[in-house]
Amino acid sequence: MLKKVILCCLLASPVLASEDIPDQYPASLLYSKPVEVIPHVFSAIGATAPSTYENAGHNNNLSFILTGDGVVVINGGGSYLLAQALHEEIKTFTDQPVRLVINENGQGHAMLGNSYWADQGVKIVAHIDAAHEFEDRGAQSLAGAENRLQERAKGSRVVVPDETFEEVYRVPFGDMEIQALHLGPSHSPGDIVVWMPEQSLVIAGDIAFHERMLPIFEETITIDWLETWEEEFEKLNATYVIPGHGHPTNMDQVRRYTRDYLVYLREKVGEHLDAGGDLAGAYYVDQSPYTHLDTFEELATKNAGRVFEQMEFE
Repeated sequence: MLKKVILCCLLASPVLASEDIPDQYPASLLYSKPVEVIPHVFSAIGATAPSTYENAGHNNNLSFILTGDGVVVINGGGSYLLAQALHEEIKTFTDQPVRLVINENGQGHAMLGNSYWADQGVKIVAHIDAAHEFEDRGAQSLAGAENRLQERAKGSRVVVPDETFEEVYRVPFGDMEIQALHLGPSHSPGDIVVWMPEQSLVIAGDIAFHERMLPIFEETITIDWLETWEEEFEKLNATYVIPGHGHPTNMDQVRRYTRDYLVYLREKVGEHLDAGGDLAGAYYVDQSPYTHLDTFEELATKNAGRVFEQMEFE
């Protein structure tokens, strides 16, 4: 049965995306129940949609690893109560205590749940840039979550990581080699991946997208993201990929909808620039090959505009 689950995950395509699928786990604040992707590695797959009251802010993937000597959680979660709900699920799979939380970046849905884990005495680790990002914008993230989630944001507060790193953090316990790696600039400040070389599995965070359109923020430098992808991420040659959003899959799939999308969009914007086009026209460059992706309507024009602003001065 497990092999069948893994096969289905790896063959996941955008048809399985969940922007319009109602909550899959009504018994919990989690959008979906955690599934075992490969032995000892689990992920609760979030909605591939913006954070809403209905999905309780669970619109990213919350993963955890049973190491044999404690549990490593990847992402603090988008609220205190969401982190608590994940912990309750972890307890149904193991008696091992949660010993470490790794924040994949400095965004609210990765860090606002730190407040719960801190109250449990769990160590929290993140990249130094992610920690700075959360220090600077954590209050804004919290206010947004409280506005969207209302009573479901109860207990959430800004809690920064206990420890930061710059390049590599190796989990110091358990039977598995687990590394948190900062490969270079990508989607947002302090983005990291969690790499398990023996299992050939990467929990890729927001360096890799497939079922939903990736967002390009003001601080997202697409040419740097592509360089990080080509020079570092591809070298992992992972067999299994758990992205930041969407079902577990493989390198071909995330390459198609991350690296290839960035290349495609930059080519279209480049053609527009070469023809003397302006910012207003850039919003309407052809992105039709990607209209099936969740969050296309929310993000496509913004992405094009930000790429134009970057490429105008490259």
